[in-house]
Amino acid sequence: MTSRLKRLLLVDDYQDALEMWAFFLRSSGYEVVTARTGLEAIEQVQNSQPDLLLLDLQLPELSGVDVARRLRASKDTAHIPLIAVTGFSQSREHDEARRAGFDAVIVKPCEPSALLAEVERVLGGPIDT
Repeated sequence: MTSRLKRLLLVDDYQDALEMWAFFLRSSGYEVVTARTGLEAIEQVQNSQPDLLLLDLQLPELSGVDVARRLRASKDTAHIPLIAVTGFSQSREHDEARRAGFDAVIVKPCEPSALLAEVERVLGGPIDT
């Protein structure tokens, strides 16, 4: 039996960040699916069944907090770990993200190694390579 790569859904409306983080995470051994809006994120969750979401909080159409609330409200998606990746550094936004169901909050810009470490922590350890 062949195991598949852990699949991450990366959601950010800033194309350069989306491409950079997707490249980095793929080179770190993950399968990466992307979306640029909150509604695309919901659609991609249904289509790709990710193991974890990395989700910007400020997104067009539907905010990252609203995406998290919708995912947590459904028995089919409530189990998927969520990491907020945001430019907001205030604790108020972090508290709101945690109340919405995020497992972790990362402030960007951040070092790629810090992002990878948080992904591994939330997933329960580094991937087997």
